[in-house]
Amino acid sequence: QVQLTESGGGLVQVGDSLRLSCVASGRTLTVAWFRQAPGKEREYVASISRSGGSSDYADSVQGRFTISRDAFKNAVYLQMNNLKPEDTAKYFCATSASRGLTTSNLSYYDYWGPGTQVTVSS
Repeated sequence: QVQLTESGGGLVQVGDSLRLSCVASGRTLTVAWFRQAPGKEREYVASISRSGGSSDYADSVQGRFTISRDAFKNAVYLQMNNLKPEDTAKYFCATSASRGLTTSNLSYYDYWGPGTQVTVSS
């Protein structure tokens, strides 16, 4: 069983930056960030492979967000720059129990954190 805890969310202005953190209690393979706005489905944001050598992004965040991981701290980060109102959502990190490749497939991920809220005000 792996427990994930997100942090770093908050209320910011358009164009600001935030860095989200996801700390795991156990071994993690592929780790991803998803987000969910009120009334909408959970949406893929980015993922990073077990080794950290491969990452993938949704088109909506490509060039603005960067995912990274620190194996020593057992943490994954999401650096979010040039935030827009449409980035407002609750952000969740997730990890797979058995797979190490990046993917946007939500069903691929076995463990989820409780989420952290990001609100971008215009």
